[in-house]
Amino acid sequence: MPNASGTGVGRPGFAWAAPAAVFFTLFAILPLLMVFVLAFTTWNGLGSPQFAGLDNWKKLLDDPVMLNSLWLSLLLTVLGVVVQTPISMLLGVWAAGHQRNRAVLSAIYFVPLLLSITAVSVLWRAVLDPNFGVPSQAKWLFGDGNLLGVQSGAIGVLVFVSTWQFTPLHTLLYQGAARAIPQVLYQAAQIDGAGTVRQFFHITLPQLRNSIITSVILMVVGGLTTFDTVLILTQGGPGTDTTISAYYMYQKAFKSFDFGTGSAIALLLVLVASVVSLVMVRLSGYDKMRSTMEGV
Repeated sequence: MPNASGTGVGRPGFAWAAPAAVFFTLFAILPLLMVFVLAFTTWNGLGSPQFAGLDNWKKLLDDPVMLNSLWLSLLLTVLGVVVQTPISMLLGVWAAGHQRNRAVLSAIYFVPLLLSITAVSVLWRAVLDPNFGVPSQAKWLFGDGNLLGVQSGAIGVLVFVSTWQFTPLHTLLYQGAARAIPQVLYQAAQIDGAGTVRQFFHITLPQLRNSIITSVILMVVGGLTTFDTVLILTQGGPGTDTTISAYYMYQKAFKSFDFGTGSAIALLLVLVASVVSLVMVRLSGYDKMRSTMEGV
C-alpha cells in the first residue's frame, strides 16, 4: 500500500524487533543454556563445575522424593485446571454482559490479580493461621484448624490460593472473547426459541474454544512451575507431602548446594511444560488459528 507521498510501505525491518530479541536472548536463552550445561555437572556453587555425565539424571530416577514431586506437580496442575476453568469462564461470560454495577464488581474481583504472589501467600498464611487466624475462630468448620498440617488440607489450600489469585486473569481472557461473539447469533437463537442455557452451550462455549485452549495452556505451564506459593505457605510440608518439582529444585540447588541436580530438575520441568503445551496445541488444532468470528 502506498502512503500519502506515493512511496511504498514495506514490512518493519529487523531493527524493530532487535531490542526484544536481545532482551529475550540475555534473560531467557542464555540462562537456559547455562542450566542445560550445569545439568550434566556437579557443582556446589564454588570453584569450577565438574563434568558428571548422566549421573544427575540417574540419581533423579532413583529418588523417590523426585518421583513423588512430579506426581504432586501433576496433581496440583490438574486440580487448578478443573477448578479455575469453569469459574473463570462463567465469570468472564457474565462480566461481558451489561448487568447493573457489572463494571464495579468486575474491578473489585480483579484486585487479587494486582497483588504479587508473595503478598497473596503471606496474606493467606496469616488468615489460615491455626492459632490466630480464621480456623481458630471456626473450629466447627476447620476442626483443629491446622489445615497445612495434613496433606489433603495443604493441597486444598494451595489450590484455593492459586484459584483466588489467578482466576481473574483467565476471567479477563474469557470476558474479551465473549464480547467478540457476534450478537446476531444470540438474536437468531432467541427467534428459534433457545433459552439462556442452550445459548451458552451451543453458541458461547464453541465460540470460546480458542480462549479455552489458551487459558488451559497458561494454567498448565503455571501449575508445573509453581514455586512461590509452596515456599511461603507449606515449604514442601508436612514432610514432603507438598514438595512439588519446582520446590524440590530449590531445595537441591539452594539448600543442599547441589546445583547440578537442581539444574537437571529445572531442565526437566522446561521439557515437560514445553512438550505438554505443544501436544495440547497440536491435538486441539489451535496451531491452525481458525477464526470463530461469523463470516470469517
